[in-house]
Amino acid sequence: MSTGTEQPEWLNERALEQLANQYFKALPGEEGVRQKEEGRLVSPAGPREVFDIKDPQSSLPDPHFADGRVPASVAGSGRSPGLQEVGSGGMARSGGTAGQAYYFMDFVAPWLPGKKEAAGGTGLTAGVNGLSGLVQQPFDVNAVRGDFPILKELVNGRPLVWLDNAATTQKPQQVIDRISQFYRHENSNVHRAAHELAARATDAYEGARKKVQNFLGAGSANEIVFVRGATEAINLVAKSWGEQYLGAGDEIIVSHLEHHANIVPWQQLAERKGCRLRVIPVDDRGQLLMDEYAKLLGPKTRLVSITQVSNALGTITPVREIGAMAHAVGAKVLVDGAQSVSHMPVDVRAMDADWFVLSGHKLFAPTGIGVLYGKEALLNETQPWQGGGNMIKDVTFEHTQYQNAPVRLEAGTGNIADAVGLGAAIDYVSAIGMDRIEAYEHYLLDYATRLLKEVPGLRLIGTADRKASVLSFVLDGFTNDQVGQALNKEGIAVRTGHHCAQPILRRYGLESTVRPSLAFYNTCADVDALVSVLWRLKRWAARG
Repeated sequence: MSTGTEQPEWLNERALEQLANQYFKALPGEEGVRQKEEGRLVSPAGPREVFDIKDPQSSLPDPHFADGRVPASVAGSGRSPGLQEVGSGGMARSGGTAGQAYYFMDFVAPWLPGKKEAAGGTGLTAGVNGLSGLVQQPFDVNAVRGDFPILKELVNGRPLVWLDNAATTQKPQQVIDRISQFYRHENSNVHRAAHELAARATDAYEGARKKVQNFLGAGSANEIVFVRGATEAINLVAKSWGEQYLGAGDEIIVSHLEHHANIVPWQQLAERKGCRLRVIPVDDRGQLLMDEYAKLLGPKTRLVSITQVSNALGTITPVREIGAMAHAVGAKVLVDGAQSVSHMPVDVRAMDADWFVLSGHKLFAPTGIGVLYGKEALLNETQPWQGGGNMIKDVTFEHTQYQNAPVRLEAGTGNIADAVGLGAAIDYVSAIGMDRIEAYEHYLLDYATRLLKEVPGLRLIGTADRKASVLSFVLDGFTNDQVGQALNKEGIAVRTGHHCAQPILRRYGLESTVRPSLAFYNTCADVDALVSVLWRLKRWAARG
């Protein structure tokens, strides 16, 4: 969801419940099929059990509670709002049916821009309050989880529950194997060689660049510059284009939501060049105040640098509207996509970004590789920020002539193998479909939000209407580190701290939060495990 488009009113809980009960498919390996009873599907887990979005879970025994029963909202049945069902498998903390699969009916949300039906399939009309876009292939999270070997890891004797995806994502076997294949069969420096391995390495490296181009919707592979990550990409723009084109009195606009990586480079540039840094405020829910943004724009505005998704709050910003308003006053626009590319389709030309940055390690790719997208003419007008091999056409002691983009901004030997790994990660998520990932995570986030709101004394930080992945909170009576440590004892990984976003947390009077963050390999059972620990902490505190 790369725009600020509002979700249609018809997408309500009743519609989703009807959809689930009308279209839920039989799970693989089950005896027989689900039968319809009075127009609703009967779950094989028990007689006459039906999907009810208002009561998505059953109460299951938990020895940690005195009465032997968990509050219904945190039982481990793992059934998410109407469209999916989680079995215990190897990850459940209590109850459930061993080996039960977890399915999400693959539909493409009609409010997604330009996505009227899923690629490669014909949509099935659901007939539920206008909801359409169902396709035949379901999304099986258990199959996906099987691709991530680290999810089989034991932590403190418990299966790992990885809810630290905003910090880094885990890597599928396909990415691990592709990197290994490169080092076993293709390893060489790229370009400028006549031997076979150089040709293989060059093909793999430039092939990865082409994959990034297609993934982002860029117009040319020449617009894709490989860097170490989003932080380096922003610094590249600041230290090349910024140094070249900005001067005293020019204004740079960022938002209150930004990661330090989208604040500090502009502060440094402003100090060197005499520029002024201005900030778009947010409301109490973490949404940008667009009227205030409009007041900041003017003839002195030269750059607007904005996150697409807040790493601390999960707020999705209306980047198309922000960019259009900036361009109307002649400013350039940089979009920080580090937290968006793994959760939603991105089209850099549709959003009309002048630059777009991402980090591979947050897209199921290796660390140490990232991308700067820039409009080709703009990249070629920008002086290189580093000099060396690869980026030159001709060198004499009197003068150097530079190559055109992208290599003019890629001095020296790049991170070839991990660029290839990034290409493999893009292949992986593209095969699943970013529309499907976005839709699945939307319901998982909604499910987690509802359960967290029921925990006494828990305060969610960031409750924007449009969110992705992130669930920052504080828990009354406990420090954030205490919460993180209690979760870790159960094998649950979350991030605690300021998340390199101190200004936005201080907007809420906080120095840190607990931040679980979701990816498409997470399940409702993972959320249940998280929430069960929080309830246990509150019960323990109540006993004194």
